Amino acid sequence: MKVVIIKYNAGNTQSVLFALERIGVNAIVTDIHDEICSADRVILPGVGEASSAMKYLKEKRLNQLICSLEQPVLGICLGMQLMCTYSEENETTCLGIFKESVKRFQGAEYKIPQIGWNNITQLKTNLFKGIAENAYMYFVHSYYVEACKNAISTTSYIAEYSSAIHKDNFYSVQFHPEKSGEFGQKILENFILGEES
Repeated sequence: MKVVIIKYNAGNTQSVLFALERIGVNAIVTDIHDEICSADRVILPGVGEASSAMKYLKEKRLNQLICSLEQPVLGICLGMQLMCTYSEENETTCLGIFKESVKRFQGAEYKIPQIGWNNITQLKTNLFKGIAENAYMYFVHSYYVEACKNAISTTSYIAEYSSAIHKDNFYSVQFHPEKSGEFGQKILENFILGEES
């Protein structure tokens, strides 16, 4: 089993590597096209800012490559947002895998970004096999994808939004499974072992 984490100067690569090591998976971090294409599983992690992330992906021609991948791909946090069509963060055109816009949280009475534990509901697909409804995951984000037809989990903060989305071989989660304890570890196991569909 070859697992690749796409390198694009995202901030949480090391924590994803450590989380995979805890479940016995030694992943490689690379932006080399052949390495990514030959992987059994691909992860697009992310902590950072959308426009600079897309700039790097375009410079390395990774934007086209990611969209063409046929093996299971998992986006995490910013990685999920980049898989959408557009982000309000610096008015960024993204990958367009999911035909959704990424919006900024609005609400003076709420803390933005959302930082900390929140529950996920309306769980769908085997990505969440073994995960209880209303399980808590760890979030850090100021931008979100509205509840949509591709949602496989939802979360409520200011508004109900998509905390995970799925289309074909692409899966994305807004929360950080690598920081979400045993439930997050189980989600990574489901993805790596091919239980996600």
